[in-house]
Amino acid sequence: MQVTIHVPEDLAAQAQAKGVTVQTYVERLVEQAGATGLPKARKRSPEETQAWLDRLARFSDKIPPMPGETFPREMIYEDHD
Repeated sequence: MQVTIHVPEDLAAQAQAKGVTVQTYVERLVEQAGATGLPKARKRSPEETQAWLDRLARFSDKIPPMPGETFPREMIYEDHD
């Protein structure tokens, strides 16, 4: 597959410093990125998970209560016509 990209000057300079073409340098970078894959998510301890949930819920008392089953049209447009 062929892709066209803009290569920043600093990346081109890195390729030149290594004595390879920009194309070769970028191809190697892409191969390395593909080989390592995405970083693995680290397991959180129960204490870390609880701390995250506590931060998430910190301002939950400020969330207004939901109306009945649906939002009435008047509520959606109450600030403008």
